[in-house]
Amino acid sequence: MPSRERVDEFIAVVESGDHVGAIERYYTEDASMQENAAPPRLGRGLLVAHEKAALSRMSSVDSKCLSSVVEGDRVAIHWNFVLTEKSGKVRRFDEIALQEWQGDRIFRERFFYDPATIGG
Repeated sequence: MPSRERVDEFIAVVESGDHVGAIERYYTEDASMQENAAPPRLGRGLLVAHEKAALSRMSSVDSKCLSSVVEGDRVAIHWNFVLTEKSGKVRRFDEIALQEWQGDRIFRERFFYDPATIGG
């Protein structure tokens, strides 16, 4: 299970804007991510590639943790994101991330948010 300090380190990396580095350093090799009810993406390599592709469409991403809870090997994080597309369009959304950790790395993560707030 992760320590509070380890989770805070992860949050700080994401808030610094290093989203890809956060995946590389804080997720297991066989980690999965799931957006709402969509099928999960499996494997850290795929997670990194997906994140890079998403970030390539943005001129900036501002990520802020509003709150977090660590309960054993389960972590919940309430995120607020401001995404600025290269076109200049700004999207804001709140997300709840539920994580399952194995030791000091994230094994499984599921995101809950209103897709209408970030859709095309």
